Amino acid sequence: MKGGQSYVSCSPSFSNSGDRLLVGSGTSVAIFSTTTALQVSSLDGHTDTVTSVIVVPGSNIVTYCWTSSLDGTIRHWDFSLLKCIKIIDLKLPIFSMVIPSLLSPEEEISEKKHFAYVCMQTGNEKDNRPKLCSAQIRKCNLTDFHKLSTITLKETKKPHPLIVSPCGKFLGIKEKRTLHIWKVPKVDSNSAVSKKISLHHTKTFSVLAFHPTERIVAAGDVTGRILIFRGFGAKNFQENDVLLNRTSMTDEECKPGVRQNDDAESCSTWHWHSDAVNLLSFSSDGVYLYSGGKEGVLVLWQLDTGKKKFLPRIGSPLRYFVDSLDPSFASISCADNQIHILKISSVEIMRSISGIKPPLSSQETCESISSQAAFDRSSGLVAVQTDNYGIQFYSLFANRGLYEVQVCERNYQPVDEVTVVVTMVELSTDGSMMGTVEVKLPEEGIGGLICLKFWDLDSDTKRFSMSTLVYEPHRDAHISAITFHPTCRMAVSTSYGGDFKIWVCREETQQKDQTHRNFSWMCHAVGSYKNKAMRAAAFSADGSVLAVAADTVITLWDHDKNELIAVVGETPSPIGRLIFVGNSEYLLSVSYGSTPQLSVWSMSKLAASWSYRIQIEAVSCALDLSYFAIIALIPKSKERLFKGDGIILVFNATDPIPVASWSVTKAKGGSIAFIKGKTSQTLLAYLNGDREYVLFDPYDKEAHELNMTMEDDLVGLEENGQFGYTSIYPELPAFELKRNKTSSVFSGVSNRPWETIFSGSSHMLPPLTKLCSEFMESLMEKRTSMVE
Repeated sequence: MKGGQSYVSCSPSFSNSGDRLLVGSGTSVAIFSTTTALQVSSLDGHTDTVTSVIVVPGSNIVTYCWTSSLDGTIRHWDFSLLKCIKIIDLKLPIFSMVIPSLLSPEEEISEKKHFAYVCMQTGNEKDNRPKLCSAQIRKCNLTDFHKLSTITLKETKKPHPLIVSPCGKFLGIKEKRTLHIWKVPKVDSNSAVSKKISLHHTKTFSVLAFHPTERIVAAGDVTGRILIFRGFGAKNFQENDVLLNRTSMTDEECKPGVRQNDDAESCSTWHWHSDAVNLLSFSSDGVYLYSGGKEGVLVLWQLDTGKKKFLPRIGSPLRYFVDSLDPSFASISCADNQIHILKISSVEIMRSISGIKPPLSSQETCESISSQAAFDRSSGLVAVQTDNYGIQFYSLFANRGLYEVQVCERNYQPVDEVTVVVTMVELSTDGSMMGTVEVKLPEEGIGGLICLKFWDLDSDTKRFSMSTLVYEPHRDAHISAITFHPTCRMAVSTSYGGDFKIWVCREETQQKDQTHRNFSWMCHAVGSYKNKAMRAAAFSADGSVLAVAADTVITLWDHDKNELIAVVGETPSPIGRLIFVGNSEYLLSVSYGSTPQLSVWSMSKLAASWSYRIQIEAVSCALDLSYFAIIALIPKSKERLFKGDGIILVFNATDPIPVASWSVTKAKGGSIAFIKGKTSQTLLAYLNGDREYVLFDPYDKEAHELNMTMEDDLVGLEENGQFGYTSIYPELPAFELKRNKTSSVFSGVSNRPWETIFSGSSHMLPPLTKLCSEFMESLMEKRTSMVE
């Protein structure tokens, strides 16, 4: 199962009946019900990001649409039947597509040949490889496609979105400080060349929109200004060889606000936005102009008077505004991966389509931000930080946002400077407790504040409510980690200041008329080790031992007595993550810095069992097994070899040989976790740096079919263990999974199996008859006989 894709990578489109909203979602088109805001189906077939979704207009029973993608194809769908009717392969990435002929009157649509205008990456004629930073706008015959038209309307250094007028007569793009507008010919053909005009400005344009009936184009710039060009093309765009405007336009006094003698009657400027205008759209009747930007406010301008109305506090920068055929509602797409269904008459949000929130934009502002997501393994939820000082709980199985917890009660304005950041979120094993850390950034080095908050899950509402707030829990030092006890209401926080604190939760005395339980957390003990920075902590599976990382060593504590039990080993770099591997005796540590290292420690021997010199991004352990999974970052020099920038490895703690591996992309900032599936099976969840995720069975050989590339050869990993005979006998179980499943795992195959074929335990070796034949075959050179 896949999910978490962006819903705002391209403009959505309403169905003709208005009861469906078609949204580009990664490589597919998600179809949502506008009544319930829930996904009802999807169109799957593209192999890369969908860049355009265009519904064919008509009666309510017409359910056709066109889509384009970076995979270089244009597809024609019947989205009611979820059927692809036609595929046109242009063989080069398509960044934007419009089909002007579909906007003609309904009686003319059936008589026309349909042509699409596409903005696509340019390819070299010899090897057809994409050029860097080069794009072209071309025509494509959708009705009778043989090859892409050789006519190029415009070549640009980078792709630009194509905008078509609602009447289908004009096509435009914005390029730096210029608007390029083409007139689409009435009788479209492969050889027809459109007339073009250019409108200029002193600032860089950011967006444009056409009036539905009049020759008016609106354009927003990066400073927040909106320019309204009226009567554009009156001189150069002719109909029946007659000038559209017989008034002479050579006199600049007759064209107020127009620069460089551009072909427009007038240009007026409106200014309300404080930053770049990202959204512009005229109402279907042309009376109003909608605008939006980083402020998260939708502004309704009355076109004749310039008067304004507002829909404030949307909470995120605005991207797209789309009208439906029903003039009573529309949709707004926001940068936080949300789409709101808007009621036009009252200018209010009726319902929302909630995707997973994108990573924090303030990641570089505060170094103590943890990009690791928190997983509720029992219910399949993931908790992620949001820019508006909250925590979003997202269902991995349903692929939709459930609710948000507001960590900091503060009004969020996207245009304001970042002063408060939620740096960390952690959930208990059963998902009933949550810990968060928020940091108020100092202003000019003064006034910083760190807050630790504990939250409890309400059994009735299934939502978290804050139970305890602790200011400066570790003086002025930043909190490095939070971990919860597996069986009781206890937590540990560690700090870079050189100490850790054990917190216990107690139920407060209730009055007779109270039914809600109240909990409060208090500090039970404080510990430190040689004033070293405490960067990580972990409880053993039964909760009897607390392990705390003190710089490069691991300290073991009796948390009840707050006594130091032992000090284990030393690593070359500071330890940033500790985790006990299931119910086993092994403790896993991850070191960061110049010499990163993954180490597995035996608690019975208090010594290192095995280790890898490898950079780890995330790690997770199975709750009831001795397995753990890691996300390892691949050096840039070897990304081509691994077909990605990261690799997921699954280990048995007793063996340094990975039992499974998958190449992944966007591994930086990713997270991983074992979670319980709906049928009680264990699934592995991978959440990448863009918060897209995939759920798969790590013990199933078919897992690679979920768009994850299998890697059999683990070249480039420095490993300190020995290969066993299982490297050439993957069908023989080398361990027990303690479940009713076959142990179908993947192993890296040794290039010289005959040297290690007898390295397994004697009681586990296969019969000598089988070993001997396999051994002899490995020494012999195989020949392929040619039969004529």
